[in-house]
Parts: sequence; structure tokens; C-alpha cells
Amino acid sequence: MPVAVNMLKAKSSLSQLVKRAEAGEDVIIARNRKPVVRLTRLKPAKSQLPCGALHGWIADDFDAPMEEMKDYV
Repeated sequence: MPVAVNMLKAKSSLSQLVKRAEAGEDVIIARNRKPVVRLTRLKPAKSQLPCGALHGWIADDFDAPMEEMKDYV
């Protein structure tokens, strides 16, 4: 069940309201007893590349010394 708070209480206790939202509780913020916004938890972001996505794209000698740099090693 969502918890409803007025704007003044929301301003003074935002960190506690965020913790409640992170725990999965919906928080409704009202102005003049009318609901105006809902504070809710976001879904975790998905990884840009799945594990192993670059398999086969990197050469076997990737970390071997480069021929051009042999005089500097």
C-alpha cells in the first residue's frame, strides 16, 4: 500500500522517503491534499555488453610487444 505525504513533509524527510521507495514501497507526494507525484524504485540498469560479448574479437597476441616498440622495451 503506498504511503501519502504532503509537500512540506516530503521536503523535510526526503532521504527517509527515498529509503522507503528503495525498499519497494510507493510514496505519493501531495499538494493541497491532491496527489501530484509518485516516488518509486527504479529497475536496475542492464549491462551494456553481456559477459563474453567480445569473445573472438581480440587477437591472441593482443598483449604481446609490438614490433614497432621493440627498441623501447
